Amino acid sequence: MNIVGIIPSRMASTRFPSKPLAKIDGIPMVGHVYYRSKMSQMLDEVYIATCDNEIIQYAERIGAKAVGTMDTHERASDRTAEAMIKIEHEINKTVDIVVMIQGDEPMIVPEMVDMAVGPLINDTGVLVSNLMAPLHNRDEHADSNEVKVVVDKNSYALYFSREPIPSWKMGAKEVPMNKQICIIPFRREFLIKFNELSQTSLEKAESIDMLRVLEHGYDVKMVSTNYKTYSVDTIDDLHRVENLMENDSLIREYKMRI
Repeated sequence: MNIVGIIPSRMASTRFPSKPLAKIDGIPMVGHVYYRSKMSQMLDEVYIATCDNEIIQYAERIGAKAVGTMDTHERASDRTAEAMIKIEHEINKTVDIVVMIQGDEPMIVPEMVDMAVGPLINDTGVLVSNLMAPLHNRDEHADSNEVKVVVDKNSYALYFSREPIPSWKMGAKEVPMNKQICIIPFRREFLIKFNELSQTSLEKAESIDMLRVLEHGYDVKMVSTNYKTYSVDTIDDLHRVENLMENDSLIREYKMRI
C-alpha cells in the first residue's frame, strides 16, 4: 500500500499567528512534526502542505517535500485533500491511505503514527481512524483547546466536544476521559468523499472536523495510546511543550542530522 503523511500548515492561525515557525529548542514546530513523522515505519513519504511561502522555504531548507495549496481552505482536511491529489500527479501513483498529521503536534512519536494507521491496514471496513489519549486532570478536561472524545465498547467515536465530556459534575468520575490527538489516517476515497460532504451544524458549533463524519452516518475508529503529548494552540502551550521536550531523545536523534 502507498501510505503518505501530509502535514497541513498555515501561518494565519487565529489563536497563534505564525505558529508553524515558532521555535522549540531552536527548531520550528512544523520541523519537529516533520522529522518525527518521517521516522514512522508506515509512511512511504511525508509532505508539508501549505499556502505560505515562508513555510515552503523552510521545508526546502531542511530537505522536506512541500506542496503549495490554496489559501482559501477553512479546514485542514481540505488542504490535505488538495495536496494528496497534487502528490498523486507528481509521483504518478495513487495514494491508498493519507495520514493527516496536524502541524501543532510537536511531541508526537513515530509509533503513534503507526498505531493510528493500524486499523485501516487490518480492517478494510475502517474508513478513518484517530488517536485518543487520557486526560490527566480536571484542568485538561475543562480546557476548550483540548478536544474530548467519548467512545462505544468497540472504540468507535460517539461524540467529540470542546466541552468537558463525559460530565464530571453529573458523576462520571470513574469513566475514562480522553482527548483527540490529531493524527488522522483516511482511506483515499473517503478523504475525497469527506470533503464533498456538506459541513454540519455540530461540526461548525464545536469546530471539530470529525463531527462531520459522525453526523453523516460514518464511523471514526479511535485508537488508544498512553503516549503523553500536548498540542500547541497558544504561546503558553508553546512554553509548556518546550519545557517538556527539554530532554527529548528524539530531538537529539534528528538534530544530529540537521
